[in-house]
Amino acid sequence: MTNSSTNSDFDILAEELKKTYGNFDALRGVSLKIKRGEFFTLFGPNGAGKTTLIKLLATLTAPTSGSLRVFDYDAKSEVQSIRTIIGVISHDTYLYENLTAFENIKFFAELYGLLNIDNRVSTVIEQVGLKSRMHDLVRTFSRGMKQRLTVARAIVHEPKILLLDEPYTGLDLNGAQIFGEMLSDLKSQSRTILMTTHNIDEGLGLSDRVGILVKGKIVFDSPASDINPSNFKDLYISNVEGS
Repeated sequence: MTNSSTNSDFDILAEELKKTYGNFDALRGVSLKIKRGEFFTLFGPNGAGKTTLIKLLATLTAPTSGSLRVFDYDAKSEVQSIRTIIGVISHDTYLYENLTAFENIKFFAELYGLLNIDNRVSTVIEQVGLKSRMHDLVRTFSRGMKQRLTVARAIVHEPKILLLDEPYTGLDLNGAQIFGEMLSDLKSQSRTILMTTHNIDEGLGLSDRVGILVKGKIVFDSPASDINPSNFKDLYISNVEGS
């Protein structure tokens, strides 16, 4: 099937997504539209369904019902096409501790069948500020350095869409600041970015639009420019407690 995303304003189109595990409804009808080049942050408490939604968007699991298109590819029939144009960053790094930074990123670059792999790997590692540690074993890295390396892995194939699942988890204040600067740089490259987090301070400053997910439903969706940051925490709490 020929991709027609050039005719669409949206890189992510989800309609009434539901995901059930046994008797548990992880997602209860999520509808979401994210424009090309938009940075959308979805806030929500632990257990709200944020990771489940990321897994659906990344085609790591299929919805129980509902429809999903990513870059105008159908998530049911065009899984491989979607996987070539997305990058995923999680709170779990999924790095190989006994390989070097270079070896880790090269492994993933080879999976994508990239050309001039060594040059591309060196470039992205330098972009995340780890050039001097390129040939060191990942097990010697700090948590913040590992998270920066996951960014290199996620962008090595130059994806059009980035999915970030609680990426700040475990980072200290300095690591969070560095990581935030990296996300700001990625945003400036006009990538479409969806980030989930339960930490309000981390998400508001970067976002074009924000939403709140509670118990598998999006209960709030607004342009970030319409939000008063000093009042948003109260708004968030009232939505969470009122669900």
